[in-house]
Amino acid sequence: MMERKELKKLIDVAAGRVPADLVIKGCKVVDVYNGGIVEGDIAIVDGLIAGIGEYDGKTEVDAKGKYATPGFIDSHIHIESSYVSPEELGRLLVPHGTTTIIADPHEIANVCGWKGIHYMLQAAQKTALDIKVMLPSCVPATPFEHAGATIDAKAMEKPMQEGKLYGLGEFMNFPGVVLGHDDVLDKLLVAKKEGKIIDGHSPGLKGRELNAYAVAGIKTDHECATAQDLQDRVSRGLYVMLRQGSACHDLKNLIKGVTPYNSKRCLLCADDMQPKTILSVGHLDNSLKMCVEEGMDPLLAIQMATLNAAECYGLKDRGAIAPGLKADIVLVDDLQNFHVAQVFIDGKEVAKDGQYQLPIAFHDISDTKGSFHVKDFSKEKLRLIVQSEKAHAIGILPGGVVTKKEVVSIKRDENQAFVYEKDKDVVKVAVVERHQNTGNVAVALLRGYGIKAGAIALSIAHDSHNIIVVGVNDEDMAFAVEELIKQEGGILLVKDGEVLERMPMPIGGLMSDQSGEWVDEKLKNIHKIAHEVLQVNTTLEPIMTLCFMSLAVIPELKLTDMGLFDVTQFKFISIEAN
Repeated sequence: MMERKELKKLIDVAAGRVPADLVIKGCKVVDVYNGGIVEGDIAIVDGLIAGIGEYDGKTEVDAKGKYATPGFIDSHIHIESSYVSPEELGRLLVPHGTTTIIADPHEIANVCGWKGIHYMLQAAQKTALDIKVMLPSCVPATPFEHAGATIDAKAMEKPMQEGKLYGLGEFMNFPGVVLGHDDVLDKLLVAKKEGKIIDGHSPGLKGRELNAYAVAGIKTDHECATAQDLQDRVSRGLYVMLRQGSACHDLKNLIKGVTPYNSKRCLLCADDMQPKTILSVGHLDNSLKMCVEEGMDPLLAIQMATLNAAECYGLKDRGAIAPGLKADIVLVDDLQNFHVAQVFIDGKEVAKDGQYQLPIAFHDISDTKGSFHVKDFSKEKLRLIVQSEKAHAIGILPGGVVTKKEVVSIKRDENQAFVYEKDKDVVKVAVVERHQNTGNVAVALLRGYGIKAGAIALSIAHDSHNIIVVGVNDEDMAFAVEELIKQEGGILLVKDGEVLERMPMPIGGLMSDQSGEWVDEKLKNIHKIAHEVLQVNTTLEPIMTLCFMSLAVIPELKLTDMGLFDVTQFKFISIEAN
């Protein structure tokens, strides 16, 4: 709480009786409340905005007529999917004007449980980026896979009451919500009793089912694919996030559904974003540029990236440039390209000309290591027996994480085991349980990935993050799994019993402890080898695509460590097809 002395100082600066700590001179201030531009200076004291007008300051910065916007707020992102630590992601995002993110750590929670969440909270304190950490709602995401932890409603009560966690993360078990399962309702009630926001995840829901999802108290959704999806959710009182990340590019489709009437219910988010994307095109600055390119009024777009997100999440101290709010300010050259020149957080310059201005310290990662507990793995477990000449296959659809349930004709040996055929784009994919020593290995078929040599193994497999491996022969697939376990996770590409490239990820098998630039260079080489040597389909991002093939909450067909799962029916199915 502000003391009387501090309040008086703030008022005195606003009234012009005493100089401000910092004045940003000569701005074109974006007024997100009225949708206009106000020319003047921005006076800052004790990290807060005192006023806009003509001011003198102990320190003055000449904005040279640049546009001053509120700090950008990413309304939904998974830090783990950047493959870097929270501190490193802050270094990457802040120069692009992002000052606040709403982070759902359900990836590391599914691997390390409360230790993983605690790590994220502690690491978040070591960056200028304000990271609001949500409490993961689905650990595991479904009861149809083995994760590294289980967080039920009872376990959620105390952490939610303590206030360190900002709300309840995306409720991925949407069928459980719609069907009113007791364990799901108990989790929702924990958040509702504490007055916390609940994030949503409702791909494909319509009509009464969407009503049921909304009436449960869920307030957001980032899984819309069409303009109609957006408007259906807004009409039910939800906020809709226009997602533009590394894997999912929904913004252009969704913007067609945004109107002057419903824009206040629209936000911007990345969901999953790799360093490659940030370093090459940016973050929300790029989303704003795309909005304008698609014909949206730039001031409306800025509202979606600032005020709307602040109002949605109850962030009453930010989202606009106005007296009394946090001095989170972005100076941009224009309102078309949104090139970010300077960034201020709490009135301190934290980025200039694309460079983070603060020293970086990292939290200890010890509690997130040692997350591989694999029992009795062997090459023999990768054999796929099919009692039919036709089999179900996971069909990859480029441009997203939705898959198609397909039926393919296959070749089998004398023991009815699947045989890879070079002229067919159908290969084996396997998920190896790595958390609880179950010994589970589930094998299925993948069509459309294109791999024609070797194997690729990852410890990033949403959302329980078991090991997922794809390849053209059992020898390379088994070798890739064994080498991945030895390096305690990450990414591994092999061919003919040799490692072609690897990227260790010691933070839960999900994140590197290296820089974003190092990760970017590694990924570039991984992609090059995957496409040119292993001949993965060049229209696909080989790693991000593969890691979503076990996500059993996104239609239509996925593979968990327990078997082939039909998301549309919400049940396991046989590999054999009629």
